[in-house]
Amino acid sequence: MRSISLLVVVGALLACGSAAAPPRSVAPTATANKPTPLILEKLEGERRVWREIVGVPGSADPSHFILKVDPRNGGSSHLVFGTEDLGPGDNIEEHRHPGADEIVFLQNGTARASVGGETREVHGGATVFIPANTLISLNNTGKETIHLVFVFSAPGFEEFMRAESVREGEKNTPLTKAEDAAIMKRHARAVVYTQP
Repeated sequence: MRSISLLVVVGALLACGSAAAPPRSVAPTATANKPTPLILEKLEGERRVWREIVGVPGSADPSHFILKVDPRNGGSSHLVFGTEDLGPGDNIEEHRHPGADEIVFLQNGTARASVGGETREVHGGATVFIPANTLISLNNTGKETIHLVFVFSAPGFEEFMRAESVREGEKNTPLTKAEDAAIMKRHARAVVYTQP
């Protein structure tokens, strides 16, 4: 069974969890020309925290995400892979990715997923496929934190994520609305939100 997809294998590994060593942030290891194989535990990778946007309700509760594989981590020129936690009542605002397909895999919990005009209640184990340029939003409607996995078919969105966040443990300075708008404009090829 050599043809098992990378997503299925990685999703299964993440769903199993681990009682391994404490989490650590893994420094980028690859050069632009030489991909580097990685073996990462559940909480290892480039650990980041979203920055608050001044005057935007709901942005003051910074959540965490981990970039695991991308051009900087492992040197992949073809995909981006990471994990994120979505607390009860939290949401991923409606947006689209012009230059990449995305897959979101919910490891647990209950959410309302809206993709391309269709809305469904989904549960742990659900896979959401978002073709490039398709609107997506996700709302945690349950009482537990959702642990999700995301995969992009092409790099780009991870640089927006870096611009809107800080490494875990670094000073987390809020973004002004003007700074946020400039970041959005700079990364418009990777992501476009319906509400600025």
